[in-house]
Amino acid sequence: MSLSFPNRSRSYDASARRIRFIGHDGMFEVPFLVEVDVFPEANTEAGYLAAFDAGRDAIQQVAVKAYGYARRRMYILTANDFR
Repeated sequence: MSLSFPNRSRSYDASARRIRFIGHDGMFEVPFLVEVDVFPEANTEAGYLAAFDAGRDAIQQVAVKAYGYARRRMYILTANDFR
């Protein structure tokens, strides 16, 4: 199976300063977190979520690439992953 993103929901974790979203590989959920530093133009929860939504396609491409490297329980995407 390959990684897909059928559920468009995402949430902001203020304590960790990350946005969480879920991918699916068959029946398995694959959690991803994106550090808010990826969105330098935003500085509020609403801004981070709007920036995530605007860049969703690119974020999902980076997530697929990270998932292809190794299987983990969770993936944390940082600004370095988007360079």
